[in-house]
Amino acid sequence: MEVAMVCTRVNLLLLILSLCSPYKFIQSPMDFGPLNLLPTTTEASSDFGRILFHSPSAVLKPQSPRDISLLLSFLSASSLSKVTVAARGAGHSIHGQAQALDGIVVDMCSLPSQIEFYRGGEGDISYADVSGGAMWIELLEQSLKLGLAPRSWTDYLYITIGGTLSNAGISGQAFKHGPQISNVLQLEVVTAGRGETVTCSPTKDAELFNAVLGGLGQFGIITRARILLQEAPLKVKWTRAFYDDFGTFTKDQELLVSMPDLVDYVEGFIVLNKQSLHGTSIAFPANMGFNPDFGTKSSPKIYYCIEFAVHDYEHKNTNVDQLVEAISMQMSHIGSHLYSVEVSYFDFLNRVRMEEMSLRSSGLWEVHHPWLNMFVPKAGISDLRDLLMDNISPDNFKGLILIYPLLRHKWGTNTSAVLPDSGSTDQVMYVVGILRSANPEEGCSHDCLQELLRRHRHIADTAGARLGAKQYLAHHPTPAGWHQHFGPRWERFADRKVRFDPLSILGPGQGIFAKGNKNVVYAS
Repeated sequence: MEVAMVCTRVNLLLLILSLCSPYKFIQSPMDFGPLNLLPTTTEASSDFGRILFHSPSAVLKPQSPRDISLLLSFLSASSLSKVTVAARGAGHSIHGQAQALDGIVVDMCSLPSQIEFYRGGEGDISYADVSGGAMWIELLEQSLKLGLAPRSWTDYLYITIGGTLSNAGISGQAFKHGPQISNVLQLEVVTAGRGETVTCSPTKDAELFNAVLGGLGQFGIITRARILLQEAPLKVKWTRAFYDDFGTFTKDQELLVSMPDLVDYVEGFIVLNKQSLHGTSIAFPANMGFNPDFGTKSSPKIYYCIEFAVHDYEHKNTNVDQLVEAISMQMSHIGSHLYSVEVSYFDFLNRVRMEEMSLRSSGLWEVHHPWLNMFVPKAGISDLRDLLMDNISPDNFKGLILIYPLLRHKWGTNTSAVLPDSGSTDQVMYVVGILRSANPEEGCSHDCLQELLRRHRHIADTAGARLGAKQYLAHHPTPAGWHQHFGPRWERFADRKVRFDPLSILGPGQGIFAKGNKNVVYAS
C-alpha cells in the first residue's frame, strides 16, 4: 500500500510538471496510479452559455471522492501552485464558471450516483444521502418510489446536486421552503487546503458547511449531500393567470407568497411576443385562449403571467379545485384568462425538459445563452421592469424573462450566498432572469452576441448602482466587481478562502481569486 502511494505521488508530480510546462504532454489517457486522467475534451472547455471557452490541460474522471482527495492533497502540498482545479457537473454555467484554463477539470458526473434514503417516523425528518455528481432528476425519480421528494427545486433538473448547492438553487418553491441550500442537513466536502474529506453540518465544522453553500466552488468540492425530504404529492393543480398591468401582476404574486399554507409554488414571467407565449406553453397541457394584441414595433403591448401550483394529497381529502378557485377569486388578473390543469407531480417538476426537447428538435438548444439573473429589492422591481424595457426590443426577443418573489427569512445568513440589502424590514425580494438565446444561424454571430452581453452588463450595473440589485449565478469581469458584489460580506468570503483554499486552487473560472486568465477564447 505504501509503495503504491509513493508511486501515485511520483506520477502526480510528473503530471504537475507537465501542466506547468508550456507544452501539453497529455495527449491520450494516462495512468497516474488510481487517478483516471484524460486529455482535454470539448465538453470540459465549454458550457451551456457557449460564450467562453477555456481549455484545461487534463480532465479527472473520479471513481470515488478519494480520487479528488488525492489530487487536491498533492496540489496543496506542492510548491508548484500554478495549477488550478474546477469541479464540473452538467456544465450548465453561462460564463465559464466551471472551466479551468490550462488546469484540471474534475468531471463530477463520473462519481457513482449513490443515493441512500432514510424515512423518518411520525414527527421525524426524512432525508437522502446523495452523490454531489448525481443529478436532481435522478434524486426525484428514486425518491418518488418511496413517496418522498426534496422540498426545494430548480426549474431544470438535469443539473447536479453539488452544482446547485454551490450557488443556491431556486425555483417557485423557494418562497415557501427557501432555496436548496436551506434544505441541506449535511455535506461531505473535499477541501483544497489539505485535500481532506470533511463531513460538515450546521453543528459540525459549521464554518466550512456555510462557506461551501453558495460558495461558487471556492472552498471545497461537494462529494455528498444530505437533502431534506417531504411527502410527495401524486398530482399538482397548475394554474396560469394573465395580466396587462405590471403593478397588479406583482401585487398578486405577493398575495400568493403570503399564503404558504395554501400555495406550494409561485413563479411569473413577462409575455413579450408570440414566441415567448408559445415557448412557455409547450409544457402546459391545456388549450389556452389567450391571444393578445402585442401592438406594433414602435408601440408594443406587454403582458405578464403568474403561474402557481397547489399540491394534491389525495389522502388529505382537500378539494383542490375549490381551493384554487378560492385563491383565484382574490386575484385581479385579466377577466376569463385564468387556466388550470392537473398533472402528475413528476411531470410538473420536469416541465422544462419538454421545452428542452422541443428546442433540441429545432436545433435551438446548443446556441449562445447570454443569460442574466438578479435578485432585486421589492422597492426597485417596478424601476427594474422599466430598465428592462429600455434595453430590450420585445419584437425580436427570443427566450424568457422570469420575475417572481422570494422571502428573505427563508435564506440563512451564514452561507456564502449574496442577497441585496433590503434597507427596510420588508421580507419580499424578487428574482429576475433574462433567459435569452442567440442563434448564430439566425444572424446573431460574434458582434450580435457581444452587443447582447454589453446590454446585459449595462442592466446589471445600472440595477446594482440604482436599485441595490445583486447578480445571481454572478459574473464579474474584474476583482473590483466581485468586491462590490459581496459588499460588507467580502471580508468574510476572503477570510474563508484563505482558510480553506489558501493557494487559490479551486474555482478559477469564477475569476474571484484568479491567478491569471490569459488567452481566453471568446465565442465567434
